[in-house]
Amino acid sequence: MADSQQDQNTANLQNLHLDEATGERVSKSELKRRIKLREAEKKQKAGGDAKSTKKAGGAEKGEKKSKGASYNIGLKNTENGVVTRFPPEPSGYLHIGHAKAALLNDYFAHEAYPGGTLLLRFDDTNPTNESSEFQDAITEDLALMGIKPDKVSYTSDYFQELDDYCVRIIKEGNAYADDTERETMATERFDGIKSKRRDESVEDNLLRFNEMKAGTEEGKRWFIRSKMSIDNPNKAMRDPVIYRCNPHAHHRTGDKWLAYPTYDFACPIVDSLEGVTHALRTIEYRDRNPQYEWFLKTLSLRPVHIWDFARMNFTRTLLSKRKLTKLVKSNSVRSWSDPRFPTIRGIRRRGCTIPALREFMLKQGPSKNIVNMDWTTFWATNKKHIDPVAPRHTAITSQNAVRCHVEGGPDPPTSADKPKHSKNPDVGTKKVYYSSTILLEQEDAQSFAQDEEITLMNWGNAIVKSITRSDPSSPSSLITSLTLQLHLEGDVKTTSKKLTWLSAAPDPVTVSLHDFDFLITKDKLEEDDNFEDFLTPKTEFVTEALADSNVKEYKGDEIIQFERKGYYRCDEPGVFFAIPTGKKGERGV
Repeated sequence: MADSQQDQNTANLQNLHLDEATGERVSKSELKRRIKLREAEKKQKAGGDAKSTKKAGGAEKGEKKSKGASYNIGLKNTENGVVTRFPPEPSGYLHIGHAKAALLNDYFAHEAYPGGTLLLRFDDTNPTNESSEFQDAITEDLALMGIKPDKVSYTSDYFQELDDYCVRIIKEGNAYADDTERETMATERFDGIKSKRRDESVEDNLLRFNEMKAGTEEGKRWFIRSKMSIDNPNKAMRDPVIYRCNPHAHHRTGDKWLAYPTYDFACPIVDSLEGVTHALRTIEYRDRNPQYEWFLKTLSLRPVHIWDFARMNFTRTLLSKRKLTKLVKSNSVRSWSDPRFPTIRGIRRRGCTIPALREFMLKQGPSKNIVNMDWTTFWATNKKHIDPVAPRHTAITSQNAVRCHVEGGPDPPTSADKPKHSKNPDVGTKKVYYSSTILLEQEDAQSFAQDEEITLMNWGNAIVKSITRSDPSSPSSLITSLTLQLHLEGDVKTTSKKLTWLSAAPDPVTVSLHDFDFLITKDKLEEDDNFEDFLTPKTEFVTEALADSNVKEYKGDEIIQFERKGYYRCDEPGVFFAIPTGKKGERGV
């Protein structure tokens, strides 16, 4: 059953085509439509009509000139200033989806409408899952992305006000206490059935709310529900829970409060109290927008404009905090900063640079279209940032490395200073050693023919004089040694094989090269899928290698390129993580 489903998913994916401008996978007809539209826009731009010329001096207010995205979304009532907010729950680390929300709120507050205000508010209303560790990590990750909030606050700063509003909404007959079992409550809401407690007296409701706040055994049975609707077609409006009892100690307020507001109740109230003018939030909240507006209207609070933007999803990637937490707790990954994780720290550890992350995210814009992004464009964007500055080095796979005698090679070894980057002298220099004994990749050696002329990169040409195999009678057996004859007067343009090599002396540095695959096997999980059924059995691959001695200088967080192997980020001395570049066939792309 799982295999047939996976086959169907593969077939569906094969029917989609990559839009390289956005990284989305779309139908063939949709891709044609987009290409045609872009060509038309390109022609119009080339024509230089009067309107575009007028705008050439700069983007209109609220509009960002960015390939693949339009920021001219027409926010209402911006003439008196813009105040946005980013309200993460401190129950996990920020992931790539949060990055989009944070960057968009920052953009509209500080760039689209200069002089605006960005609030960072921690939605700390569920003490069971929250901690100071997550709170501090979120603050650090935002700073790392260049996001500087103008004010930092906490929903817990407003617990007294929220308690007062809950008492008021009960007294005004717009909320009630309910002890219906969770499963029964969910069924009744789905079927549009009135709760047996809906018409209880205000006095009884307040009494039960007081029991909740005291954290008594009786209080733990009850919830407070807003009296919105029994059978509204929008099920989010069917008397949602707004307060629940939770005796777990809060990481900021301790045991002072034992009943806490839900996000849906607290968010509109605190938005209004803090002066938020525009609530930019993902489209998954769309059904709950009427809730948001109902609370503000019912409590006679200042209205806030809402703008929905599409949540960012990626193929074969989990963005559910609950599922990510489960993977951490089950030791399926090492931590929240594991390079296989889509957290900001995870993708940074994999080798993503912050400028590349910002560029990619801002190019997506505040569109309402829900898409399942391909990682190809993401990593290709990152490559643009790292390629011009990554030092070049050499690494030879240790397993079955071939020891070669080089006739005409210096003995004892000599060295020369060479640029770390042939096109960027600012990257610095490295020492390259030359000797009569070098190491080559087994795979390269297997491709040689007797008397073939090859090129040793950054040295010159050489001729293959002899090939020794572990089994002389088998042309596919391992090559155990080679003899090469230097032919430095040879023309490197005439050879088909340009090879990396390493002098056997001085001693090369032992390094571990790590590569990673996706954590899940399915491109897009459906709601009824158990994600644990789609976990990739093996996601980390380690290759031991020998690298040039210059690599000893890297202690951690540097990005380099091992020529003909790819880009790597140094995680710690001697340990390097492979960085995808957006090429098909790479792991994690």
